[in-house]
Amino acid sequence: RRSGQYTMNHDHSKKFPDGASFDRSGSQDSLDELSMDDYWKELENIHETRGNNNEEGVALVVKEPDEGELEEEWLKEAGLSNLFGESSGDSQESMVFLSTLTRTQKAAVEKRIETVTQTMRKKNKQHQIPDVRDIFRLQNDSKGKVCDGSEPSSVRTSENKNETHDGTKGNYKLLSSYPLEDVPSSDTDINLEIPFAEQAANIKDGSVGNMCKSGGGDTLLPNYRLPKDKTGTTKIGDLAPQDMKKVYSLALIELTALYDVLGTEFKQQKAVKIKTKDSGLFGVPLSILLEHDQKKVPGTKIPLIFQKLIAQIEETTLETEGLLRIPGVATRVKSLCQELEAKFYEGTFNWENVKQHDAASLLKLFIRELPQPLLTVEYLKAFQDVQNLPTRKQQLQALNLLVLLLPEANRDTLKVLLEFLQRVIDHRDKNKMTLKNVAMVMAPNLFTFHGFGSKTIEQSEFVMAAGTANVMRFMIQYQKLLWTIPKFIVNQVRKQNTESQKKEKKDKAMKKLLKKMAYDREKHEKQEKTPNDTDVPQGVIRVQAPHLSKVSMAIQLTEELKAGDIVARFLSQKSGNVQALNKEEVFLYEIGGNIGERCLDDDTYMKDLYQLNPNAEWVIKPKQS
Repeated sequence: RRSGQYTMNHDHSKKFPDGASFDRSGSQDSLDELSMDDYWKELENIHETRGNNNEEGVALVVKEPDEGELEEEWLKEAGLSNLFGESSGDSQESMVFLSTLTRTQKAAVEKRIETVTQTMRKKNKQHQIPDVRDIFRLQNDSKGKVCDGSEPSSVRTSENKNETHDGTKGNYKLLSSYPLEDVPSSDTDINLEIPFAEQAANIKDGSVGNMCKSGGGDTLLPNYRLPKDKTGTTKIGDLAPQDMKKVYSLALIELTALYDVLGTEFKQQKAVKIKTKDSGLFGVPLSILLEHDQKKVPGTKIPLIFQKLIAQIEETTLETEGLLRIPGVATRVKSLCQELEAKFYEGTFNWENVKQHDAASLLKLFIRELPQPLLTVEYLKAFQDVQNLPTRKQQLQALNLLVLLLPEANRDTLKVLLEFLQRVIDHRDKNKMTLKNVAMVMAPNLFTFHGFGSKTIEQSEFVMAAGTANVMRFMIQYQKLLWTIPKFIVNQVRKQNTESQKKEKKDKAMKKLLKKMAYDREKHEKQEKTPNDTDVPQGVIRVQAPHLSKVSMAIQLTEELKAGDIVARFLSQKSGNVQALNKEEVFLYEIGGNIGERCLDDDTYMKDLYQLNPNAEWVIKPKQS
């Protein structure tokens, strides 16, 4: 019975759950009753495949962190390592960062700093150990008025529960301070403006809803939607790399705060022993594969073998019954795998010999054989623990943050996989593969990882299987939502950029003062107050389009003007001198001001965005694919 998660190294001969009949008829009779069957059958196929592979499979060992080590690593990941250790004196940048955090986010940071501080004191570290209260008092004095340093931010009293903060300064109202009619009333609306942990803290006592612990029809999943945001929806890939680094830190802190509020343990794992191949296709780290593939196809973000296997499956038809569920012949799959290793990059592999079910088995094998799981060693357990959160909405919020935390290569590959799985489900009337069936089949491939050993054998495997399969359902069903960057995080990034710019201006002013150049400084400050384009009147923006025939245009802002309207206006200016571009190829970008760079969706209302970032420049250009 115990052949579930993370137990890839134990005896294959153990029995699967009683009553798991693997004889499938061609009809869809009792598919719901047998849906867990799909999971156990897939697990059996995985064991058989690994049993046929005599090569050593252990790529890395996952270490249980020592006391305080986990929190120290967490602070480094969050970009707050200079709050402790030898560099603890140089923490101005962190002070700016801390000034943008919400109350629950600050509580999460305080909790980790406190643990690290206590551990350092126990170990008699020689370097300076700051008191956590001093850190937040210092931050509070440096203009970040999110919480008062005298009271732990994790404590919510009746006096501070209804306190509101000025949104223009980058801080946030608590959910309880919003009139009920202003909060999205529909249970299926996903609120991206209020931080998730703040929402959870305010509805915790009266929260309703249950984790989807067991199976159910596809119709049981709510039709969640994002209410339209006038300043535009921000997707992963829309922001510049320097801003995405800030998004990563904020997502990590927000996820931790959410888990803290909900009483769920959040622990990152760490790989300490790695033995990987540096060439080939299967069992090679994504980063090495992509480095090799980019020499052949510059700019590619998805391993070429992964793309080709999906294309091979789709080339036949997605209507094949049992697609993904019915395995290829194990000996043939192994032979194809060896042949691909030898011939794929030479271009001599004969794809006509690959049957559709074999290609599907190879695709799943590629995912399983990655030396580190696609969902990463660090966050695989966190993805799995999403099943323990109280409500579906909170599970979705946690998955959204976890996707933001994945390395770019893992996230891009996962996105392509989920899009492919959705296309398979779109043909469910013919192939009999519903959302639930696909999730049951794919969950063992994403969530089974032998590096975690057999510790979890003692847990209820059925609950584990059903839980991870439901997490898989969520990722497929809500993939478009999961690749959205919440507005509250984008606003915090804007706040950080604004505060950093203020600090830079202060530093420059101080240098000028020391050089006794007061007159020049005043003159410079006057110039700074002057708009960049003195010829552009109020309510008008200057849009640049260096790739188009009309390279610049003054645009009058109106209440209804959208980003897509501006792009269409430029594209309507025909000229034979410049290569013609389609509307799908070019986008309007918001550059500078309080954001590094942001690609705007067509439905962004420009007047609202201009008011949010009046110092931005506006450029139309192609989006890097």
